[in-house]
Amino acid sequence: MSRFYDVLETRLPAEREQELLTALQVQLSHVKAHTSWGPLLQDVTPQNILTPDDMSDIPVLRKSDLKALQDKQKPFGGLVAAKWPQIKYVFSSPGPIYEPESYRADYFRSARALYAAGFRAGDIVHNCFSYHLTPAGRMFDSGAHALGCAVIPAGVGQTELQVVTIHDVQPNGYVGTPSFLKMIIEKAEEMAVDVSCIKRALVTGEALPPSLRAWFQDRGIATFQCYGTAELGIVAYESDALEGMIVNEGIIVELVNPGTGEPVAAGEVGEILVTTLNADYPLIRFATGDLSAFMSTESPCGRTGKRIVGWMGRADQSAKVRGMFVHPHQVGAIVGRFPSISAARMVVETLDHADQMALHIETTETGDAFAAQVTTAIRDLCKVRGDVVMVAPGALPKDGIVIDDQRTYE
Repeated sequence: MSRFYDVLETRLPAEREQELLTALQVQLSHVKAHTSWGPLLQDVTPQNILTPDDMSDIPVLRKSDLKALQDKQKPFGGLVAAKWPQIKYVFSSPGPIYEPESYRADYFRSARALYAAGFRAGDIVHNCFSYHLTPAGRMFDSGAHALGCAVIPAGVGQTELQVVTIHDVQPNGYVGTPSFLKMIIEKAEEMAVDVSCIKRALVTGEALPPSLRAWFQDRGIATFQCYGTAELGIVAYESDALEGMIVNEGIIVELVNPGTGEPVAAGEVGEILVTTLNADYPLIRFATGDLSAFMSTESPCGRTGKRIVGWMGRADQSAKVRGMFVHPHQVGAIVGRFPSISAARMVVETLDHADQMALHIETTETGDAFAAQVTTAIRDLCKVRGDVVMVAPGALPKDGIVIDDQRTYE
């Protein structure tokens, strides 16, 4: 059985670059003819995009731009080329921002990441990403099906039922956040239930510290990471070399200065921009807000695609907590609900390998009832649970930080 998903993964780098640029020219012409991208690309001539540096002439599309376009032309902002009979699902991410999935096989390009992590036809995959409105569950569901795997659509929560299901069905693979896999294993140990059937895991949505990877390895689970977004699907993934993340086939990744959109020098940290070559939902130079750096050599595993170091932080103050992004404007919306809150700071920490989030608020209010109201607002507006810490007016630093991400990944 091949170590590689297909021959695309071992192309000569120069061959890959040329084929991607040729496909980009076709994609730009398609986009201008069949979507509302036209005004955004009016100064771009597809045939003039001959080198990666030429892509700097194309405007950057940010999530805020996407939201504004969708507000004007619901639901997709006119950027989707597929017609309704070609669309299989519509997802909603915080914003809300709507993303389509067409009937295109392996739409989110997760099959390569799963294959590199050791998943094969006939495997049973326990999928613990959410299937409710957000695309994460389907993202891996579709890739597993493309490989010929069976899927348990487990979703999140109900840890005891998850343990029983794993014991009864005997899946040999897990996809989900690393912290939830740890919770399942610890619950199984508490219940004295054997879940050792799980031998491999593909995780994302959170950091995977070396200590936690070793914790899984001690329990016989080979664990790999991938990186993606709701809009773009899977962008990069680890192989058994465990040296950085390999950029997925079928996309173009740039690293740019967050302020200018210009490419950063080799080896420097920059914001990840992704251009997809999916004709149904083309995104051109989409800014993820995430930071990374290219690695200078090819992967020892034999795949020849570019590699990124992995996730190195955010270009803004947003933070991903338990698989969901928390943004400064959401903190502002919470404060706006309560006139007695004069200032707020969201603090994100790691406790026992799990993300912990707490909103520190300056307020004259006291008591559990008010804290409970703010806790509810956090859940409603951020779509993730968080605690509340009440402090006296003037107690928070006046340094402009709204989201204080204190997590370390040692």
